[in-house]
Amino acid sequence: MNGRIGIVTGANAGIGKATAAGLAAMGATVVMVCRNPERGEAARLQIREETGNDSVHLIIADLSSFGSIRKLARQFSDHYQNLHLLVNNAGIIPERRRLTVNGIEMQLAVNHLAPFLLTNLLLGALKSGAPSRVVTVASQVHSNSPLDFTDLHSDHSYSASQVYRRTKLANIMFTYELARRLEGTHITANCLHPGVIATGLLDNYMATSSKAGFANSGGIPGDTPATGAEAVLHVATSPDTQDANGKYFVAGKLSDSAPISYDQDQQKKLWDTSSHLTGIDGNEF
Repeated sequence: MNGRIGIVTGANAGIGKATAAGLAAMGATVVMVCRNPERGEAARLQIREETGNDSVHLIIADLSSFGSIRKLARQFSDHYQNLHLLVNNAGIIPERRRLTVNGIEMQLAVNHLAPFLLTNLLLGALKSGAPSRVVTVASQVHSNSPLDFTDLHSDHSYSASQVYRRTKLANIMFTYELARRLEGTHITANCLHPGVIATGLLDNYMATSSKAGFANSGGIPGDTPATGAEAVLHVATSPDTQDANGKYFVAGKLSDSAPISYDQDQQKKLWDTSSHLTGIDGNEF
């Protein structure tokens, strides 16, 4: 990864931080995208110290805001012409239904629309950096909750875990549609289940307190963030996966996602709906 540039969203903790550290250890220039300035800077300094890589940088962005995502893309483009790797990792599971400043349900905005918009905005840099890769962190829980296009914002009912499952299905369907649109560009798009990882996100999914939940208990029923990052880095950097496109990985191996995720009509509908919600032309390929 020497001489190559990678972006990792949600990089101040958990899998994102471990992934950023892994890329830095490989010699990459790493751009960490974090929402909290203090936590982001602390993570950046720690990664630089532990890896000896001074090319670890920080951009502050609120991925629930389309305006903030557009500013993030502009800030990146002001400093870099090429992008070789985009890791869409950031995710949230708010206990109660919340709307963003754009009037979007929060999980839909951060978990799905943010990667959709950011990837589209950085497409030029990804093309300039080709061969390049887009890697989106999904989850095996996607198979239990099909998308409901009549209630994408969960106006009628909100279950935090069910909405999370739907956004993870959206991640996979987005990846498949993106990969198809990227054919011939030398940009690949893949997604993965990183494993059951003991982080605050797992606590939120299981509806436990993050102060006394799975991620902080004595007998953690999940793997470490470093293990999750290994799965991400395999898809993001391994020569074994360089030709993979439109694939779903589990534990470093190709796997089948839920049958509904392969429905191309549903994939296109999600893409068109996402283009409308984010206000972009999603057909510029």
